[in-house]
Amino acid sequence: MASSVPTIMSSVVAAKSRLRESFDVKSVFAEVEGELGRAASEIAARAADGEQIVPEISYADILADTVSTELGDAVRARGCAIIRNVFARDQVSAWNTELSDYLERNSYLDRAREKAGLDKYFETLESGRPQIYGIYWSRPQVAARQSESLTRARLWLNRLWHSRRGAGVDFTPDRLCSYADRIRQREPGDKSLGLSPHMDGGSVERWLDPGFGRVYASVFSDHWHEYDPFDAAFRPDVKEIPSPAVCRMFRTYQGWTALTEQGQGDGTLRLLPIPRAIVYLLLRPLLDDVPADSLCDAAPGRALGASERWHAPLLPAFVSIPKLYPGDTIWWHPDLLHAVEDVHTGSRYSNVMYISAAPDCAKNRAFLELQKPAFVSGKSSPDFAPEDYEVDFSGRATLADLSPLGRQQMGFG
Repeated sequence: MASSVPTIMSSVVAAKSRLRESFDVKSVFAEVEGELGRAASEIAARAADGEQIVPEISYADILADTVSTELGDAVRARGCAIIRNVFARDQVSAWNTELSDYLERNSYLDRAREKAGLDKYFETLESGRPQIYGIYWSRPQVAARQSESLTRARLWLNRLWHSRRGAGVDFTPDRLCSYADRIRQREPGDKSLGLSPHMDGGSVERWLDPGFGRVYASVFSDHWHEYDPFDAAFRPDVKEIPSPAVCRMFRTYQGWTALTEQGQGDGTLRLLPIPRAIVYLLLRPLLDDVPADSLCDAAPGRALGASERWHAPLLPAFVSIPKLYPGDTIWWHPDLLHAVEDVHTGSRYSNVMYISAAPDCAKNRAFLELQKPAFVSGKSSPDFAPEDYEVDFSGRATLADLSPLGRQQMGFG
């Protein structure tokens, strides 16, 4: 796929014309808008009545293999889940302290001011970017990624996907690849660091790339009800437009681990728990009121946003996640709309480690070959802006800190 903006925009015009001719867009979208609008209104009403919207699972139940089928179905229906007590609180408290010491000892904030502006991934969203630190290789992050407990939690989540296509295998659900991501330390009283509704993992390429075309084949047809968000068929084949912070791995779930207690009002995560909302986002640009070269404000190499102008019926379903405690984790489908509260009205730091679930597949193994030398040298993960803070950081993780499981997940084993 060509990466120049003019070429992409001309491809958008051609793709929209082709798609409009392939099925009855107006009647299909009317069905989608009606069904998803009702689902959004129902979620909003239930949340207003105090109902718990995001499914919750105890890690102890995963360990004992006693999670009910109904709870697994609820995760599929909502596209998200909380898994509680994955880590002991004293362990997480120690990690949180060590991370703060790591940043202070290596003068991270002073260095970050010198490199401000390298990461432009969220610049088209209405709000800015949260207080995310470009740190990938601290010992706590590496220890958490390679832990047995987080591995077990992610493997349970992976098994909710359909990972086989006929005689082929889209991904191996019982093996993980380690994806290096960052940390967040959001200070109390912050009013400028929220994120508007969006999803990651591709923007305009969702309409243009042949791999995405196969993933969403039933969406762009008269049979949109056949689309299954948890069918992995062709997902490892998609090709993203290269850009800092555009993930090149196939993630079954995005996620983070709570390092501090945090809940609604603490500048935390908000989710729109309708996995099929992506159908609305994909079909909306095909209507006649959208300019021929527009995908409802989607931009190459940027997050795919949702706005009041184009996607208003969906937005009432946004809910803030329940209170999380140190050692709890939150997970959401890669096509789930999510946001971050604009204002942190709490009284303590809201800290997390971003750790997703990336299963074993050819796409992800190829990325490991790019990521391994970054780990060895302390450079930024190759999916993010080349800030490279940790090259000379004292106390960062090295090969000696990898367990046998960690070596395997990093591609060294």
